[in-house]
Amino acid sequence: MSDAIKHECGIALLRLKKPLDFYLKKYGTALYGLNKMYLLMEKQHNRGQDGAGLANIKFDVEPGTRFISRFRSVRNQPIKDIFSYINKRFEKLHENEPEKLTDVNYLKANEAFTGELFLGHLRYGTFGKNKKENCHPFLRQNNWMTRNLVVAGNFNLTNVDELFDILVNIGQHPKEVSDTVTIIEKIGHFLDQENTRIFKKYIEKGVDHKEISNLIARNLNIENILKNASSDWDGGYTMAGLLGHGDAFVIRDPNGIRPAFWYEDDEVFVVTSERPVIQTAFNIKWEEIKELNPGNALIIKKDNSFKEVEINPPKEIKKCSFERIYFSRGTDKDIYNERLKLGELVVKQVLNAIDHDLKNTVFSFIPNTAEMSYYGMVKEIENHLSEVKKKKIKELDSSSKDFNEKLDKILAIRTRAEKIMVKDAKLRTFITQDDSRDEMVAHVYDITYGSLRRNEDSVVIIDDSIVRGTTLKQSVIRILDRLEPKRIVIVSSAPQIRYPDCYGIDMAKLGDFIAFQAAISLLKDRGMESTIENVYQNCKKSVIDGTLKDKNHVKLIYSSFNDQEISDRISSLLKHKNINSEVKIIFQTVENLHIACPNHTGDWYFTGNYPTPGGNKVVNKSFINYIEGINKRAY
Repeated sequence: MSDAIKHECGIALLRLKKPLDFYLKKYGTALYGLNKMYLLMEKQHNRGQDGAGLANIKFDVEPGTRFISRFRSVRNQPIKDIFSYINKRFEKLHENEPEKLTDVNYLKANEAFTGELFLGHLRYGTFGKNKKENCHPFLRQNNWMTRNLVVAGNFNLTNVDELFDILVNIGQHPKEVSDTVTIIEKIGHFLDQENTRIFKKYIEKGVDHKEISNLIARNLNIENILKNASSDWDGGYTMAGLLGHGDAFVIRDPNGIRPAFWYEDDEVFVVTSERPVIQTAFNIKWEEIKELNPGNALIIKKDNSFKEVEINPPKEIKKCSFERIYFSRGTDKDIYNERLKLGELVVKQVLNAIDHDLKNTVFSFIPNTAEMSYYGMVKEIENHLSEVKKKKIKELDSSSKDFNEKLDKILAIRTRAEKIMVKDAKLRTFITQDDSRDEMVAHVYDITYGSLRRNEDSVVIIDDSIVRGTTLKQSVIRILDRLEPKRIVIVSSAPQIRYPDCYGIDMAKLGDFIAFQAAISLLKDRGMESTIENVYQNCKKSVIDGTLKDKNHVKLIYSSFNDQEISDRISSLLKHKNINSEVKIIFQTVENLHIACPNHTGDWYFTGNYPTPGGNKVVNKSFINYIEGINKRAY
């Protein structure tokens, strides 16, 4: 994606099923779990660049011994910072007392992050300042081991205000209004109730208090805790939690919006946001990894037993399609093939845009996000060329004197694929002046000079998606124009992004979207401002009568135009007045998106068909904010 957006968080949960000395003997280190967590987090760094955090729980420690360790960072390389901090102590031991690195009893009694249960998180902030206090995992502490709760997740809830009120009404006093606080306190409330229920049960039987603690740990009904806590959540989520005594859980939303994958063997239990991460870290086959079903939870008990159970009945499955286009690593087998297909399916539109003139067209991609879709596009162009060659060869007269010469010319026809664009730099946050910022954006990319024939060639550049169009207008199109092509064709492997997200991605403001800007521009140009006013009044009315969640009123903004009209207007909006080349913008169709990603039909970004009522609330509020000039997210 040429436009940077803040999006998906990532989680990694690891449970060691054997004592530490097992890993020491088999793998040569008692820090096996810590090393694996580094891999699980680093291989998901694409999912979180605002910060990271790691928590660890030790089993069966004596009272007075710290059993929960946690470290979070918002530095430039947060994963590196976390593990550098943790490893410093072990490096000192290696230098001064190396024998202690093989003494598992010493390590567990004296050193942090040497427990059996780990939870890592990678943060892409959708709300709140980028500070350490906003980083997961979050910790709810208590002197009772079974009341300690560690939570981290990939989620956004649309009804935080309602959940906050629920907490207040049950007597709590939350420290802030945020989905993270409301979630951990909601789970914590029912965790406390479950602790109290079991305590009362055994105290009435005259059981010793110390023994009751052990009985609570063995008998906690995590399934009921999660059912009670999550019953009124609206949003997309994969939530992981650790309890102080050693139980763990991961719960997924009933629409399957946010992803979760898991693997279990005799040595480990692991859950991550992405499948290939587990494959790489543990060197296992793709088919050995399972996907957590929507609405279900994995519950991993301290005694090594586990189960996958239904917490909330699954609803219409709307797994996020943007996950496949952009968020996840393309090393996943299915995602790789889907992205190839996305590139393949835009070729028909591309051929029309260049008037089928492949001889005078060069194909490339915007690094590095669209590379796989590019391969799919080029393969399909090659297939098309093969058919063209067959036709031309059939038309040849084999008896003519110049038959071989003509045949050689036909066989020499190739797809002209070049590495045109090079990503040189990232925009640095310390550049705050608008003029300076624009200047920096304009130089994020560089080009390969001499890759095109001036005024003769068209250039086709594929990107994975176009959200705001800022980088295209300020950098990509400008820099391509320096090559003096006849035509610049920008291809998006994703459809037009028309509607905000509210399930984990920082795309909540309608006015930011170039497709929305295009539709508004067309309405104004055609004297249809009344449509804008009608949508606004409908949204305001729904606030008053309590029907904000019932219907997406913003769909009306786009209803008067076909996809091509909006694409053409986007082309004109993104073409700077100083650009000499013709500029065309092509988008994937929603229909083809579903062909490429048949198992991920969550397409609300493109269609406005939200999987939960909270989505309608967000899009309607976002439109109100746009009209009223309120520059904030709508949830």
